[in-house]
Amino acid sequence: MNAVAAYLYVGLGSALGGMARYGVGLAVAERFGESFPWGTLLINVTGSFVIGLVGTVTAPFGLRPASAEMRLFAMAGLCGGFTTFSAFSIQTLQMLREGEAWRAVAYAVSSVLACIAGAALGHYLAAGLGGDTTLGSSIGDTAGFRT
Repeated sequence: MNAVAAYLYVGLGSALGGMARYGVGLAVAERFGESFPWGTLLINVTGSFVIGLVGTVTAPFGLRPASAEMRLFAMAGLCGGFTTFSAFSIQTLQMLREGEAWRAVAYAVSSVLACIAGAALGHYLAAGLGGDTTLGSSIGDTAGFRT
């Protein structure tokens, strides 16, 4: 795959993921309010689950092996555009600046643990469907960060 095509796949996926993130964030804030960043937490956990699931299902020996282009689009593009580490960071900083250290720590710890659990759940769900069950290169090598 040439570099221009790779950038286009990632860019298109990122645009769609970003629009989905915006929509989910608005919907969650409308439903639950903005006193705690529930939308960002939900988005990051969901994105972690999806990248674990897609990374495993579409791996070379996965249940539905996919091309490097599809993996770039879905994993680096959609998931990268959907998840919100920068929003997580600024929200945590804001809590600290407002003197709410306990909330900031709870948010940071719950975000990290829930996102790892989401990625693991997605991987193991996909692995249970058949195919490669290793976590090694099946996810990382073509997750959109190397081609």
